[in-house]
Amino acid sequence: MSDAILARAATAVPGLAARVARTGSSPVRDILALTARPEVISFAGGLPAPELFDAAGIAAAFQHVLAEEPMRALQYSTSEGDPALRAAVAARTTARGLPTDADDLLVTTGSQQGLTLLATALLEPGDVVLVEDPCYLAALQTFSFTGARVVPVPTDDEGLDPAALDEITARERPKLLYLVPTFQNPTGRTLSAERRAAVAEVAARRGLWIAEDDPYGELRFEGEPVPWVASFPGAEDRTVLLGSFSKVMAPGLRLGWLRAPAALRRACVIAKQAADLHTSTIDQAAAARYLAVADLDAHLRRVRDAYRARRDALVDGLPTALPEGSRWNRPAGGMFVWATLPEGYDATALLPEVVRHDVAYVPGAPFFAGPPDATAVRLSFVTHAPEEIREGLGRLRKALEGALQEG
Repeated sequence: MSDAILARAATAVPGLAARVARTGSSPVRDILALTARPEVISFAGGLPAPELFDAAGIAAAFQHVLAEEPMRALQYSTSEGDPALRAAVAARTTARGLPTDADDLLVTTGSQQGLTLLATALLEPGDVVLVEDPCYLAALQTFSFTGARVVPVPTDDEGLDPAALDEITARERPKLLYLVPTFQNPTGRTLSAERRAAVAEVAARRGLWIAEDDPYGELRFEGEPVPWVASFPGAEDRTVLLGSFSKVMAPGLRLGWLRAPAALRRACVIAKQAADLHTSTIDQAAAARYLAVADLDAHLRRVRDAYRARRDALVDGLPTALPEGSRWNRPAGGMFVWATLPEGYDATALLPEVVRHDVAYVPGAPFFAGPPDATAVRLSFVTHAPEEIREGLGRLRKALEGALQEG
């Protein structure tokens, strides 16, 4: 058959699933691709400082498991996860105030997979999910893929508003509330113990699940830790706690964990079997070895000290970098500062000019499930040393001044 006949006979392939069309690419990941040039000082991505990784300790852990137990480290594993790693996570979780057994946990390929498994196990198309507004971008993507209807809950400078949560829950009858209560992404805010107790009470009284995402909780620079929502009365049997090693060990390991009530955890295990069978055996074994022989707490003290200095450099430099009338917070930990420019500024429209000055931020608008704030900006302070941060803020000031003069 000739090529011409084949061309006439060909029928178009079926289209992509609707979930792909309704779920856009992450603006943060897109901006990171645009700002990958080494000369760019980027406040855009929440990338842990690579010079602070304990590369030698992690390498030693891999060397040990390959030398001492290669057949196990290179073999298939259980879907639930490495028993030694689950035991280590359970011990750390218990020490932080939430009694946990190894069997309460499922190891995931990053905490992002934990959220995906939870959404797969819980949500049907059309189910309502409540989120903080603004919200972690990848969570919005995850819920979009399930076909859930995402409803924003208002926030203020102290985080999610429990009274608004109660009213919206009564009206919308949601199945799930998703929140990052400690050093939230994108705002850096931390929900007080009083508000956490109120969230737990609403969830128990109104009947909904809570997904408590905690990738940043061990990055506290000052103040006292606030108990997990999962530990408050009413939340114990309805909270899924998501954790990660990305911010405290290394994101390239792609290791996270999920703590959930038994029936829901089992459903997540089945979802994981369908997704990837299990998380990398060798990475889990190396992480378990590292936790057994290294002093992760001492490592975290070094990381926190460095990040505190970087936060201070960023926050202390914002008065001269941002236009008069701008506002920003001073988070007690985590990775992000949330700023708003004066009324009339559009952070998204300004970004190309900013990037031309070899500096970058993430506009805040994409983080909103409700009407966006065009003036909002997320600034990450962890990737660069203080002197680079100060240089970056100088570039930002010049970019904004130039854009204002052109406007």
